[in-house]
Amino acid sequence: MDNPLRSPVASSPPEPACGRRRRSRRPRRLVRVLVALVVLGGALGAVWLALPGQRRPARPTAPGVPGAPGKEVALRALTAGVPAALSGLSELIADRQRRVRAAPRDARAWAELGSAYVERGRRTADPADFPAADRALRTSLRLGPERNADASTALAALAVARRDFPAARTWAEAAVKAAPRRGTAYALLIEACTGLGDHKAVGRTLDRLLKLDHSPAARARAAAVYRDRGWREDAEAQVADAVASATAPAERAAYLEQAGQYAWERGALDDALRCFGAALRLDPALRDAEAGRARTLASLGRTEEAVRAYGRALGPRPRPEHLLELGELYESLGREEQAEDAYERVRERAGQDAAAGVDDELVLGRLEADHGDAESAVGRLRAEWRLRPATEVADALGWALHRDGYDEEALEFVTAATDPTKGGGVRNALYEFHRGIVEGGLGMSGAARRHLEQALRTAPSFSPLWAPDAAEALDELGEPVPADAPAGVDVAAEFTAPSF
Repeated sequence: MDNPLRSPVASSPPEPACGRRRRSRRPRRLVRVLVALVVLGGALGAVWLALPGQRRPARPTAPGVPGAPGKEVALRALTAGVPAALSGLSELIADRQRRVRAAPRDARAWAELGSAYVERGRRTADPADFPAADRALRTSLRLGPERNADASTALAALAVARRDFPAARTWAEAAVKAAPRRGTAYALLIEACTGLGDHKAVGRTLDRLLKLDHSPAARARAAAVYRDRGWREDAEAQVADAVASATAPAERAAYLEQAGQYAWERGALDDALRCFGAALRLDPALRDAEAGRARTLASLGRTEEAVRAYGRALGPRPRPEHLLELGELYESLGREEQAEDAYERVRERAGQDAAAGVDDELVLGRLEADHGDAESAVGRLRAEWRLRPATEVADALGWALHRDGYDEEALEFVTAATDPTKGGGVRNALYEFHRGIVEGGLGMSGAARRHLEQALRTAPSFSPLWAPDAAEALDELGEPVPADAPAGVDVAAEFTAPSF
C-alpha cells in the first residue's frame, strides 16, 4: 500500500544530515521552476492587478442586492475553506445578521454568519469575534441538528483558531461524517491531528483529502504536512502549484505567505522577501505576511526596517507571537526597555485571548522560559503537553526544562522535536539550536556540535537573539577530536557548556 504521506509530485525522503540531497522522482529542475513561480507568478499577478486599465471588469451587482459580489465571493471562499477578503467578510456578516433577524430559524444563515465571524476573527486577531461565532454556530446546530456539515465545519475552524485541538478533532470528524466528500472538513481534521501530534492520523487523512480534492487549498494543506515531515522540496513544489492555481487575490496571497515562510526557514532570505512582498501587494491586510517580511528583514540585518514592518504587522490587535518576536529583536539591539514593554504586551494580549477561549499557553511558555520565570514556563508547558503533544510543544517544553536546570529530562523532549522517528521531522533551526545546547549541557559534545552546525546550516540567521549564541556555542565546542587522538582524552570533561 502506498504511503499516504507521499507527495503526488515527489517522494523524496528528508535530506541526509550531511546536506547531500537524495534524488527526488520529480526532476530537480522542475522543482526549482515551480518554486520560482511562487515568486514570479505572485509578483506578476500583483503588478497586473495594479496596472490601470488591465483589471477584469467588475462582476455586476445582483439586482436589488447592494454589494452582492463581495459577500458572494466571501461565502464561496468560506465554503471552500480558503482565505476571504476582509471587505467581503464584513459585507457577508452584515447581510447574514439581517437575514437571521428576519428569519431566526434559518439554520444555514446562522452557520454562514458564524463561519464569517470565525474567519474575520482569525484574520484580524480580534478574539471578540469568536464568542459571537460560537453562539451563531450553536444556534445553527440547535435549529438543524441533523447532518449540519456547515456548522460542524465552522466549529472545527473555530476550535483550530482557538488552538483547542481536541474539540477541533471532534467537530472535524462530525463534519466529515455529515459531508464525506467535502475537502474542507478533511483539511481541518489534518490541522487538528497535527496540533495533537497524531502523525499517523495526519497521514491517513491527507491521503483521503487528496483522493477527493485537487484544489489549490488541498495542495497548500499537503505542503504543510510535507514541511512538517522535512520533505522540503515536495512542500515547495506543492505550495508553488497552489500559488499558480489560485484565482482570488486573498487566497493567492495566503499561499505566497506560506511559500515565504518556507523560504525563510531554509535561509533563502531574498526569495522569502519577494514572496512576502508579493503577498502584501495582493492583500495588504495579510498581517502574517507583514510579520514574515519583518522577520526576514531582521535576518538580513536590516533591523530598523524590520522594526517598522513589525509595527505594521502588529496593528491595533497584535498577535502575541509577533510581539514576542519584536521583543527579541529589541533585546538583540540592546533596547532593553522596549523589549520588556513588548514582553509585557504579550502577557496582556494573551489574557485578552484567554477571555475569548484562545489558548496562548505555548507562546507564554516560550516567553517565560527565555525572559521570565523558567519554573512557571515548565508548569505551563507540561499542562500544554498533556493537552496536545505536538512537535512545537515538545521543543518548547524541552527548552524550558533546560532553562530550569533539568537537562536530562529536557533531552527527551528536544529529541522528540527533532528526530523524524519520533515525529519531529520538520527542519527548524531553532529546534536544532535547542537540542544542541541541551546536549552540550550534558557533555555530549559530538551530538551538540552536529545539531548546532545543522541549525546554522539550515538558516544562519534564524533569530537575531539566538543565532549569535548558536555560533558562539559552536566556537566554544572547538574542533572534533581526531580519531587518532591519544587514549584517555576525556572530551566531555574538557567541555564547559555555555549558559543560556
